[in-house]
Amino acid sequence: MSEQNKPFVVTDRRKFNLDGELRPDADPSPETDERETAQTAEPVEVQSSVAKAATDATSEDELRDDDLLPGPTPEQIEQSRAAYEATSERLDTAIRAANPGADHPPAMNFETLVQSIYMTTIVQLGGATPEGQQPQVDLMGARQSIDMLGILAEKTKGNLTPSEQRLLESALFEVRMGFLEITQALARSAAAKSGPNPTPRKPSIVR
Repeated sequence: MSEQNKPFVVTDRRKFNLDGELRPDADPSPETDERETAQTAEPVEVQSSVAKAATDATSEDELRDDDLLPGPTPEQIEQSRAAYEATSERLDTAIRAANPGADHPPAMNFETLVQSIYMTTIVQLGGATPEGQQPQVDLMGARQSIDMLGILAEKTKGNLTPSEQRLLESALFEVRMGFLEITQALARSAAAKSGPNPTPRKPSIVR
């Protein structure tokens, strides 16, 4: 029989008859809804991913803790201090031998530290510029130096002698006022270069 003359066959794929009973030729296996399967599988996959991420984060935290180097022991700190002081003394001896009559460098103390940061700030604000030259101002560097003095004031509160306290307060006051003076002068200069704002004209009334 040719392909064109083959009879057209209709197959009834319904599992139940008109009475609601299972057809004898129907497949008794339950149908599986693909969408239901996907919805059921998706939360399992998400939960698995969350659990894996939590495990990875814990492993990273443990790895970071393991990577931290232990701090020096008290014995190591004392040994490094003694070695540093001995080396510094040998250096001072060599400098005095090479420069007879030279003054011994002053010992570092709190006053010297404050004065060093103070002078650095003055230079950054252009205070050490030779007369007749254009001042070179480093505002960002000056602000960092001023903040360093502020940190010293905060961290040493209640631990300074009256003279140390006055020195630190005076240094902070002067550099902060100098910083304000420079920034205000720069703002005025920028405003002068841009020129005065034109006075807006009043709208005319057309009658």
